[in-house]
Amino acid sequence: MRKAILFGSIGTLIETSDIQRESFNESFKENGLDWYWDEEDYKKLLKKSGGTKRIEDFAEQNNTEVDAKKIRERKTEIYNSKIQTSLIEPREGVLEILEHAHLNKIKIGFVTSTTSNNIDSVFKTLNGKVTKEDFEFIGNQNMVQKPKPYPDIYLEALRVLEIETTECIAIENSVESALSAHSAKIDCIAFPGQFHKDDDFSFCKKIMNKLDVTILN
Repeated sequence: MRKAILFGSIGTLIETSDIQRESFNESFKENGLDWYWDEEDYKKLLKKSGGTKRIEDFAEQNNTEVDAKKIRERKTEIYNSKIQTSLIEPREGVLEILEHAHLNKIKIGFVTSTTSNNIDSVFKTLNGKVTKEDFEFIGNQNMVQKPKPYPDIYLEALRVLEIETTECIAIENSVESALSAHSAKIDCIAFPGQFHKDDDFSFCKKIMNKLDVTILN
């Protein structure tokens, strides 16, 4: 029996892919850019981790000089405003997994390397259905020098939760984030997000569109 379940990115708890895309486009417009990322564009861009890096690469492809950090920061403000004023349901199977873990004294981690503001927004939009108190470990970008796809945040979770790699299972919604768990030598369940369903998760233990307790097998 596994001693811990490690939810990875925000997208393992709620589906936010299109809200993220819309927020980028609004930030571009506010910053005087005529860029527009449609769904196909965004799917391709998501193959690289980190919003600032995506903006920098896109600017280079379009021979445009931009302040990528400023655009990303404004995108994050727009995104947080959107989800804080919405009520988003947990993804399929999340509540059942949390309930099973609590009943069976299985530790739960939220192994994200995003900002604390983004994390707070997630719990606000979940409106008490999932809370910070459900987790024994919640990561953020300030805990590590190297974010995903590096394994550092998973290694920190193992240390804090006092578990071995073989005693836990990770859940991730994108290849980039799943590689973080894989690099830490943790079995990973692929739980593809809206724009990641065609990605190659062949290195993962299992691919699921709805979570259930068989992930612990």
